[in-house]
Amino acid sequence: MKTMPKSINGLLATIMVTSLVFSACKKHDDASGAAGKEEFATVALESDAEAEVVFDDVFNNVMGVSSEVGIGGTGVFGRVDVSSGSTNRVEGVDSTTCYTVITKQLGSTRFPLQITIDFGSGCTGRDGRTRKGKIIVLYTGHLVVAGNSATTTFDGYYLDNVKVEGSHKLTNTGTPDKKSYTTQVINAKLSRSNGNYMQWSSTKTVTQIEGGATPLIGLDDAYNITGQAGGAVQKDGKYFQWATTITSPLIKRFICRWISKGTLGLKKGNDAVAVLDYGPGSCDNKASFTVNGQVHEITLH
Repeated sequence: MKTMPKSINGLLATIMVTSLVFSACKKHDDASGAAGKEEFATVALESDAEAEVVFDDVFNNVMGVSSEVGIGGTGVFGRVDVSSGSTNRVEGVDSTTCYTVITKQLGSTRFPLQITIDFGSGCTGRDGRTRKGKIIVLYTGHLVVAGNSATTTFDGYYLDNVKVEGSHKLTNTGTPDKKSYTTQVINAKLSRSNGNYMQWSSTKTVTQIEGGATPLIGLDDAYNITGQAGGAVQKDGKYFQWATTITSPLIKRFICRWISKGTLGLKKGNDAVAVLDYGPGSCDNKASFTVNGQVHEITLH
């Protein structure tokens, strides 16, 4: 049997402790019966998928700041198509540079290096999403080198109308023949102005399965995602708490905002409630879940 790394054990312990705290101070909504299970599955799976999208965006921005710390050109850091002499962006989501990047060397050597991406009072990208506030990233070294990591925190940061709090750690766990990263989201909180909020923690392994032959180009990249997460959501006066485990690897293509393939299982406590299926591989914001033998569609945000 494989032994889990201490960092993952620690994260799972955090999820379990958080769950106990939630249980002590919240009245859970019932997930028994067909209607209860359907409502629980809909709210929990939509919330889990939303958190995945938010922190996938963080991943892309952390990797995309520059070729000094990552691969450059991903996320809001669009890469210019220099081969044709064009000024068109071929990667990334920005149409104009409406953010500032502040680099701070913390010691006598280049690393550790702190980079702050400041979106100010609002910066709308080519993807139609508006980011504001700051993403603060501490790099231990170049992320293409195994063992190096980047830890991200947030200062008044919003993705559209969702306030993002918590921390995100990205670690290169690859080998010479395979690109692989471990992502840890710890004690995240995603809040809306109407009082609804979500708390989420996650440990995932992201392994490149396509595009390895072109390491400086992200457009042809595809990734295989495995792992688990746990969360809770307060929505319209109701409270739901869940855990998910990826049961067949999720497929995420760089050129698509959403996960396009794979399945994950949803649990409430020790009880299996539903299975979410992201589909056959097409790039769209739809997924379906099965509960009590009935298939239901949800929209990913």
